[in-house]
Amino acid sequence: MRSGAASERAILGRSAAFASIVTALFLVGLKLWAVWQTESMALLGSLADSALDLIASLATLTGVIIAARPADRTHRFGHGKAEALAAIFQVMLIALSAAGIAMQSAEALAEGQRVAAAQEGIVVSVIAILATFALLAYQRFVIARTGSLAISTDHLHYQSDLLLNLAVIAALVLDRYVGLAGADPLFGLGIAGWLLWGAWRAGSEAIDHLMDREWPEEKRRRFVAVAARHPELSRLHDLRTRTSGGIDFVQFHVDLPGDYTVEQAHDIIERVEKDLHAEFPDAEVLIHIDPEGHVDEPRNTLVEEDQFSRFGERRMTGPHDETPT
Repeated sequence: MRSGAASERAILGRSAAFASIVTALFLVGLKLWAVWQTESMALLGSLADSALDLIASLATLTGVIIAARPADRTHRFGHGKAEALAAIFQVMLIALSAAGIAMQSAEALAEGQRVAAAQEGIVVSVIAILATFALLAYQRFVIARTGSLAISTDHLHYQSDLLLNLAVIAALVLDRYVGLAGADPLFGLGIAGWLLWGAWRAGSEAIDHLMDREWPEEKRRRFVAVAARHPELSRLHDLRTRTSGGIDFVQFHVDLPGDYTVEQAHDIIERVEKDLHAEFPDAEVLIHIDPEGHVDEPRNTLVEEDQFSRFGERRMTGPHDETPT
């Protein structure tokens, strides 16, 4: 990945994290006042969520800053997994928040607690929705440009905040104006369940990054299709892919005639890498050349899988119909 692109990604990631921190600070102050005025369990849950948003956004900022560091002697593949670690930290906070909200709501439901006021909480929730919409729009812009996992997890959490604030408004209206007893703590329990579901989804993606899960099948297929544009290549195998932060890593073997010179083989691989980087600009590509007909000692069932055959890639000419230049 070019240094200019890496620098832009780092700047955008930091700016999105700072935007999350400012938004969370603003919402915590508003909701703290509103909880004091209304004594609402649903609004208390929303306050707890915003407070954890603040802590999570600080973790996001830390993860983005560390992930932006270039590779060094002790981290030759870069620091991209710091984003996944930040996302895991966020997930833990979301789960703790959901557990606390559920306990408070269950207690309020058992005691038949009612809200003391509603107007202030409704106004604060509307303001929170508007502020969250603005933050989500900027986060979407940054995610599209950077692919940051930490910002994506933060984005998911703030998406749930929209429904959370709508739920708070509904709870306050039903409890205070409709007179439906138990509406407020029941909505609090629903909010807790929603937060746990969001934590599960975000945690699954972060774990995939930490465990070096393979790319989605569609992305792998597209990668092989680009390599298949080169008729000189034969039997692309041992394909391995993973993602760390915003950087993709991929390595594979290809067969070339054993009588090619090192320079001829190098020129072919250079052209392949150029095409691959045009389609996957943020990918680090490592290609190993095998002489045609060579079979590696199998270490597992995936080693000798021919990706050209697997995905049905067909080229206009045979593997050696063109003379390398």
